[in-house]
Amino acid sequence: MSRQLPEEWFVRDARVNAAISWVITVVLAGIAVAAFLAGLLAVLAVAAVATFVAVVPPLVAGVWTRTISWPLLAIAAIPLVVGTGQPGFFGEVIIGLSVATLALLVVVALQLVTTVRMTPNFAIAFVVIATLATAGFWAVGSAASAVLVGTAFVETNDELMYVFTAAAVAGVGAGLVFRWYFRRLLSREAVQPPEEVVA
Repeated sequence: MSRQLPEEWFVRDARVNAAISWVITVVLAGIAVAAFLAGLLAVLAVAAVATFVAVVPPLVAGVWTRTISWPLLAIAAIPLVVGTGQPGFFGEVIIGLSVATLALLVVVALQLVTTVRMTPNFAIAFVVIATLATAGFWAVGSAASAVLVGTAFVETNDELMYVFTAAAVAGVGAGLVFRWYFRRLLSREAVQPPEEVVA
């Protein structure tokens, strides 16, 4: 897997997909504004990144219908919906998987707006590291919010390690799933006959 990560694996140009993606984007932007007003730093950061990722493809293409595939965007939004509760280990892993998906979409956005290019293998490593880093940022941001505005936070170090362990499992698991998916897409493209060129 040495070629760069193709954006067409994640970005679609279809009206139905675009309509759903824009609804999710508006919800994400609303969550970002609400988090800013409430002083929820971690939620604000994740919502802002997710909103940025959602608006980059249509802005770069100049076409409102060229958007991130809406199921991927919805998966990436999961932490903003359930992150305020107290999920168990399985719930924490699901949140970690959605953060990993958001990290992968960040890679796509970076390739669209910068000169950064990543191979699928490097993108997978980035996803795993970014998932772990996000768990750390979430903990720091949640602690800061708890001190500043009195929001809930984990009570013991054991609970904090529980969150980090779930993030590690989710990051590695997502990396393996993405690797399998990328290999499948690459092998499918390899067996497709080249398009006939008409002079």
